[in-house]
This record gives sequence, C-alpha cells and structure tokens, in this order.
Amino acid sequence: MIANPGAPRPSVLFVTDLAYEAHGRRYCDEDIFLTSRLRETFDVALCHPGDAAALLDGFDAVVVRNSGPVLYHREAYDAFVARARESGARVCNTLDGRGDMAGKQYLVDLSRAGFPVIPTVDRAADLGLLPRSDGYVVKPKLGADSVGLRFTDRPELPEDADGTLLVQPRIDFRYEVSFYFVDHDFQYALHAPRPERRWVLEPYVPSPEDLAFARRFVEWNTLTHGIQRVDACRTPEGGLLLVELEDLNPYLSLDRVPEDVREAFVARMTACVQELLA
Repeated sequence: MIANPGAPRPSVLFVTDLAYEAHGRRYCDEDIFLTSRLRETFDVALCHPGDAAALLDGFDAVVVRNSGPVLYHREAYDAFVARARESGARVCNTLDGRGDMAGKQYLVDLSRAGFPVIPTVDRAADLGLLPRSDGYVVKPKLGADSVGLRFTDRPELPEDADGTLLVQPRIDFRYEVSFYFVDHDFQYALHAPRPERRWVLEPYVPSPEDLAFARRFVEWNTLTHGIQRVDACRTPEGGLLLVELEDLNPYLSLDRVPEDVREAFVARMTACVQELLA
C-alpha cells in the first residue's frame, strides 16, 4: 500500500544536551547523526533535558539520548518522568527499566543473587562479603561517568552513607567489552583492547557464550522498548563479569562500527520508535 504523501508524519521530541562534554566521546556528534537519520521518517525537534517536561505534550513520542548524567539535572529529569507517566507519553527508552535508569542498586541485587557481576555491597555489615583485593572502589548509586568515584585501600563506607554508596573490589581484567541491543535484539559489540584507553574501541565478534552472558542481563531487565548496553570485563581466567547495565541513555560509539552495522542500527532504532507508536 502506498502511503498518503499528505498524511502528517509522527513527531518526535529528541532530548539531548549537545553541549555536554564527556572524556573520550563526542555525544553531540552522535546525536546530530541520529537525528539527521530519524528525520527521514519522523518530524524531529531537539530539546535540552531541562525543557523536556514542558514540551513533551506536543509530540507523539519522546526519545531520550545523550543528555549527560542525570545527576546534573536531577530535578528536571524527575519532573520529566513524572509528567511522562501522568500523561501516558510514549518514551524511548520506556521508563520501566531496572538497570542504570533506576540507579545502581541492581548491582547489589545481582551480586546477592549470584549473577556474574563484579561483587558489590552497599552496607557496612556486608563489607566482609567482598573478596580480598589490592584496592576497592566506592561510588554513588546515582553516579555516572565516574562522578563521585574514589579508590580506597580497604573496603569502607562512611557512617552516613545511608545506602547511597556502593563498594566493589578493583578487578584485574584483560579488557572491557560492550554489547549493544535495541529492545532484545543484539546489534553489535565493541571492546577496548587496552584497559588504560577505555574509549578507544574496536569492533568485537562475540562468541555464543559471550552473547548468552549479555542476553542474560537483557532478559533480566524489565525494559519494554529501547536501547541497552551491557558493559563487561574479561577476567584473567577468561570469564566475563558485568560492569554496568546501561538502559537510560547509553552512548553508542557509532563512529567505531562499520557503515553497514551503523545503518542496520539506525533501521532498528527507527523501527523501535515506530513500534512504540503503534
């Protein structure tokens, strides 16, 4: 059937902070590219996270992308989420994820449940459950981009932490690898072969075991629609441990993948938004 050329196209509010600077990554370039391609199917308008709550009612769907760590605009983000839920707005990613979208409590929960994740605790009473290590990492549950992260010689939590901080052992690993999904569909994987250069990424061909590892966390998550990035580290023994399940606005490193992979991702992301609108 030929579409009616006079019919209005769906409108999309694309939430991003083009001025946000991240070490080793150019968020703005990625979102300029994505919006240029989404405009082939939708009428697209960009807005800052601080304006999203006030503008979302005028659009058919909202796409939240590289808006920077939520902690920099917590009040505005909470207002956006509240308004979106109240109005029934169609948001991609949907607001039902339980990975980073809900903070990093999931790392504690998954660790307690025996999943292959870096051991994580959030209570002083549980510090003895952590394996011995040459050092430890303390970071906020609502952190991102290493904001608030600090290193210690011993596992410790301030008395007033009140469940807001996580403690993990520093892990010796061979490299980090990320698996990218749209909904539950695997798209591509990238890895950083040199640990000291985290964002110098190269294409990675995952083994069936690697994909099974990543899918386990995607299936565990409750996200209905959207993009997820499963970050893991390869231990010296050869296994993988989860570092992060990013389901809010994961950076995609699209400039690091071949053109055919990038085009396939754009097509699947477009289809994701169309499915959200169906």
